[in-house]
Amino acid sequence: MLGALRHRNYRLFLTGQIISTIGTWMQSVAMPWLALQLTHNALLVGLVLAAQFTPVLLGSQLGGVVADRYRKRTVLLVTQALFMIPSFALFLLSFTGHAQFWMIVVAAIATGTINLFDVPSRQAFVIEMVGRADLMNAIALNSSVFNLAAVVGPAVAGLLIAAVGVPICFLANSVSYLAAIAALLLMRDLPAVVRQGRDQRVFARIVEGASYARHEPVVGMLLVAVAVFSLFAMNRLTLIPFFADQVLHVGAGGFGFLLGSMGLGATAGALTLALNPGAGDPRRQFWMAMIWVAALLTFSISRVYVISLLTLFIAGYCQISFVAIANNRIQTITPDKLRGRVMALYAQALIGVGPIGSMQAGAFATLFGAPWAMAIGAAVAGTVMLAIRIARPYVFAPPDVGV
Repeated sequence: MLGALRHRNYRLFLTGQIISTIGTWMQSVAMPWLALQLTHNALLVGLVLAAQFTPVLLGSQLGGVVADRYRKRTVLLVTQALFMIPSFALFLLSFTGHAQFWMIVVAAIATGTINLFDVPSRQAFVIEMVGRADLMNAIALNSSVFNLAAVVGPAVAGLLIAAVGVPICFLANSVSYLAAIAALLLMRDLPAVVRQGRDQRVFARIVEGASYARHEPVVGMLLVAVAVFSLFAMNRLTLIPFFADQVLHVGAGGFGFLLGSMGLGATAGALTLALNPGAGDPRRQFWMAMIWVAALLTFSISRVYVISLLTLFIAGYCQISFVAIANNRIQTITPDKLRGRVMALYAQALIGVGPIGSMQAGAFATLFGAPWAMAIGAAVAGTVMLAIRIARPYVFAPPDVGV
């Protein structure tokens, strides 16, 4: 049931990701908290997160072309090294007291620009390490690591911010990338894969990937569903700081534990997928989406800290189940030669629309308050999901049911 761990290269990869992702989550807490301290403005906090993900929205297809053209390990070695630079710059600026809001935005843009090359290659690299048979297991284990880090990273970051301030979180993230680089360097015997030839123009390659996603009905609708939830239901780093500060009044430590609770739920959801191959059923994917919506609506009206922690745990469980199943289904359907570009579309749907989502969440929080912003987003996501289920029932039909 943990077949992906049979592969040495994947074990190395997973080890590096455990360390690196904890650092990433520490910075994910520190960055919006620093922006909040400097501005005390929800819209500007949303702008920082928007700046981090805008490059993925605008340029991820270029990253997909690179993933299909060059060796993915080489691309990842470059991106992991580059990630260290903006993190270390934020450490120096915040440690010396020279950090300004615009500097945080610049660092966020730099991180996002590196991400547009990193994400498609990292997503498409998994199948090269484990093969198609162990892909779902590997995706689930990746999600487990990501969300276990979402428990440890925010909790540690919240406590460190309360104790000594935000700079240490940025330093920890910068250093953590060394583990990912070491893991990639230690890999050997990676399979030779057919890569895109040099004779096709970049734009033509991008069009080829987009055309496939458009005409493959299940892939296309799954990308739409992921984008809608990312846009309206995944704005926790924009909204939860305000729940912690202004609604629940639990401070930086409470903020870290709120994110940690959601991460713990997501870890449980990912481990369920890893240990139970049948949990990837499309019908289960639909119901996870609807329970996710219900949990966010409940969180939006809760004023009791324990209830808020519980509803975020449920939301995290359902979110990762929905997203991991979508990832597996898209990669399984997509042919090898197009996987980098289609996973670039997936990155745009999951991460790239984050700027718009952050801005709309920040704007609604400024106008109506964080609880209403959370409730509106969840309601919109749930409505769209029901519409897809009614208009395109094959998207969430059992695997043996054709289009």
